[in-house]
Parts: sequence; structure tokens; C-alpha cells
Amino acid sequence: MFEDPTFWVAVGTVLFIALVVWQGVPQMVAKMLDDRAAAIKSELDEAKRLREEAEVLLKEYRAKTANAAQEAQAIVDAAKVSAERMAVDARAQLAVQIERRAKMAEQKIAQAEAEAIADVRAAATRVATAAASEVIGKRMTETKGDALIDSAIRDLRAKLH
Repeated sequence: MFEDPTFWVAVGTVLFIALVVWQGVPQMVAKMLDDRAAAIKSELDEAKRLREEAEVLLKEYRAKTANAAQEAQAIVDAAKVSAERMAVDARAQLAVQIERRAKMAEQKIAQAEAEAIADVRAAATRVATAAASEVIGKRMTETKGDALIDSAIRDLRAKLH
């Protein structure tokens, strides 16, 4: 039995196991395994918490994206309404300006027409005065002039009373 190598292997194994148990290796291994399990559980809990936070952030960003799209559409709609209103205002102002300029042109035309009529009348008056002066100068005698003056004085008295 003492010469059998299997016996000595068995004795060595038993002594090794006794030494390991006496030194508290199983408790150390168990403690290490428990610590490792606790660390893994802590990491899993942290990962779960981070995942939940990420989901919350994702929901917030999706909501913000939806809001941003709605706000962008609202801005585009407001810009369209503003542009249409500005176009209507510009058309109205253009119509008023065209009307005002047309009136000013009509006034200038009327003024030019009045000036032309006045110029024609003045020229006609000058021509008529010159013609009358020439006719009177050629046909009027002293006796005829006296008779015309007396007639005008008589007519004046009748017109004044």
C-alpha cells in the first residue's frame, strides 16, 4: 500500500484539499465569486438604468423633433401668409401710386391745356387788338369818334341807373 503510487497520489490530494480548506480558500473563492456576482449585478443595474435614461432621452428628442417639425411648418405657413399679405399690400400701394400719378398727369395735362388756351386767347387778343387798331385807324374820323364817345356815355348812364 505505501509503495503504490495511487495511494500517495490519493494522500497528496487529501492533504492538498485539507490544506486548501484549512487556509479558507473555499471562502475566499466564494467571496470572490460573490464579489464578482455583485459587480456584475451592479453593472447590469447600471446598464438597465442607463438604458431607461436613454429611452427617456430618445422619447424627449423624438418629441422635440416632432415639435421642431411642427414649428418649422408653422414658420413656413406664417411666412407664406406674410408674403401674401405683403404682396396684397404692395399691389394696393402700387394701385394707389398709379392712380395718384394718373391724377397728377391729368392735372398737368389740364394745366397745359389751360395754359395753351390762355396763350391762344392772348395771341387772339393781340391779333384782334392789332386788327381793330388798324381798322379803327383807317376808318375812324374825328366826327365818328365824337359820336361814339357820346353814345357810350349815354349808354353808361342807362346801365348805371
